[in-house]
Parts: sequence; structure tokens; C-alpha cells
Amino acid sequence: MPALSKTKSSFYRRLYVAHLIEQGTASVPALMDATGMPRRTAQDTIASLAELDIECVFTKDDGERHNIGRYQIHDWGAIDPRWVATHAEQLKQALGYAI
Repeated sequence: MPALSKTKSSFYRRLYVAHLIEQGTASVPALMDATGMPRRTAQDTIASLAELDIECVFTKDDGERHNIGRYQIHDWGAIDPRWVATHAEQLKQALGYAI
């Protein structure tokens, strides 16, 4: 499989992270475990979802003193989440997350 361009890998990473959040892998540590990406990459990817009009919000867990909680996708914008779910395995493999 040919190497992905930076643009395509960024796009795929955002789609895959949004999919993982939707499926319950909804914290930075959980995303790091699921993908092997560094903390900063996971944080930057979540922050960049808004550039695709994917509305992702952080919900703090009740009773927690620090920023402990989970992310939730409130709106996928123009992205079809069913397409992403159907192609999640191909995205994972293309990104090299098949660990």
C-alpha cells in the first residue's frame, strides 16, 4: 500500500478518532492505547475535529477534581458516520494502527 499524503493521513486520523470516540474510546489515554499515537497527537486530533465541522465536546465526570471525563460527538457535520463505521478497519490499517 502506498504511503498516505499528509493531507489524507490527517483526514483519515480525524475520521478514525471521531469514530473511536463515538464507540466509547472517549478519553485521550484510551485513544493513545487504541492507536499508539502520542498524547499530543491525540489532543491535537480531537481539537482539529472542528475543522471538519465535527462537533466534539468534553464532559467532565461528576465529582472529579481535575479534567477527568470523556469526549462525545454531538454532530458529525457533513460527514456520514455510517460510512466511517463501515470503513473503520480500512482507516485503521491505512494509518498503521492495526497493532
